[in-house]
Amino acid sequence: MKVGFGYDIHRFKKGRPLIIGGVRIKYPRGLDGHSDADVLTHAVMDAILGAAGLGDIGLLFPNSSPEYKGASSLALLEKVAALARKRKLKIVNIDSVVVAEEPKISPFYAAMTANIARAAAIKPSAVSIKATTNERLGAVGSKRGVAAFAVCLLK
Repeated sequence: MKVGFGYDIHRFKKGRPLIIGGVRIKYPRGLDGHSDADVLTHAVMDAILGAAGLGDIGLLFPNSSPEYKGASSLALLEKVAALARKRKLKIVNIDSVVVAEEPKISPFYAAMTANIARAAAIKPSAVSIKATTNERLGAVGSKRGVAAFAVCLLK
């Protein structure tokens, strides 16, 4: 059994769509990043990569590469899951937390869970997504961005 941990944070930016867990959420600002800046999917990918001993998403999908400009993080997650399978590793489960003052994330849990499960080629019952606020503390608490944490168990 191998455990991996992932974390990501992105600041808000006007003029970009807000995508979390592969779900486009109606909100006046999106997250800034080279790809679609899907903070949850990025944390999930880093958790899988860490458990598999494959480094991190910055090594695999560098933000200096035009190939990944605006890329779908779910498409990148498909590649990460395939790399784990290539190492004969199976994703047992993924547990995650999105930290945001707003918007509310809970209405999108089912769609996010389905998206991540599909991209990782696992059952939705093996994916857990939760959300919390940062109690108005720090950059996330002052509504300047969104963070996410994830753990993954591989077998």
